[in-house]
Amino acid sequence: MTGDAVPYWLVNVPEKDRPSECPDFLIHANEKDRGILITLDSDYHILTWPEVQHVIKTNRIDLFQRVPSDLRRYLEYNAKIKKEYGSVMEFVLKERLQWMDLKPKSKVLFREPGRPRLIDRPGSLLETHLCFPGDTKILYNDWPYGIDKKIVHLVVWMKLDLEDDPATDDLTAQARKQIDGYVAQTFCRRVPAEHVSNAFGTVTILAHHS
Repeated sequence: MTGDAVPYWLVNVPEKDRPSECPDFLIHANEKDRGILITLDSDYHILTWPEVQHVIKTNRIDLFQRVPSDLRRYLEYNAKIKKEYGSVMEFVLKERLQWMDLKPKSKVLFREPGRPRLIDRPGSLLETHLCFPGDTKILYNDWPYGIDKKIVHLVVWMKLDLEDDPATDDLTAQARKQIDGYVAQTFCRRVPAEHVSNAFGTVTILAHHS
């Protein structure tokens, strides 16, 4: 069911708080966001752990959506961030990650005939054996999707490059293997593997707890 009796920018807003016209941060909302915003919170379907796993397994991370009222607050927050910092990414880099640059400091182990050697330059996750801690950072998703509250949503930010396939605009099989290895080593030592799923596109980790 949707709040068809009022425009999308008024749905889920208490009558006493409703603005007389569409807020600037919602005027240019895309079709997908408008479809979510016009849905009543009470009618929104919260994804279960099996559903989350299926979304990730089928690589349909576009199906992750926020609860309508959360999406409204998220879009308002983003508008403020863009006005203050110029872009959301600039805010994330400066305030959340506190990275001065995106140049990796990891040393990479390359295998050459005879013996391996260390080269001080960026490499893949699979090749990186001596990863400088500052090259990755794990943060909670500040604005989680409409998923079961027992699911913890973490985002792994990294300076290391992940190889993608220009033909599909998706990660290569090798890159996926690298991420699987990283997730297993970083998270599955503490959480059972069946309780961890990773969305490859953003190295997003979702862990379910009882």
